[in-house]
Amino acid sequence: QVQLVESGGGSVQAGGSLRLSCAASGSLLSMGWFRQAPGKQRELVAIITSGGSTNYADSVKGRFTISRDNAKNTVYLQMNSLKPEDTAVYYCCAGNTLGAGMARSYPFWGQGTQVSVSS
Repeated sequence: QVQLVESGGGSVQAGGSLRLSCAASGSLLSMGWFRQAPGKQRELVAIITSGGSTNYADSVKGRFTISRDNAKNTVYLQMNSLKPEDTAVYYCCAGNTLGAGMARSYPFWGQGTQVSVSS
């Protein structure tokens, strides 16, 4: 069983930046982030494979950057130019599906970290 530990959420004003981190207890092909706002379904934010291939949601392209340290089994999400609509609980995920954009493709999940962006 792989455990994921997230850190880095918080509150920020629109236009600000936050960086999320997620450390895994084991090595998996794909790691990344989904988010879920109140009353909405969990949606893809970004995924990165161990080879560095990435998959971003259109809504975050150009503002968010996902990166990964394979030696530390850790994935990062740098979030810039944050908007109020980015407010959600952000969940780290991991699995051996190659960069899939569907939540059901990932068997391992973190506990979630709140990101709140005020206008």
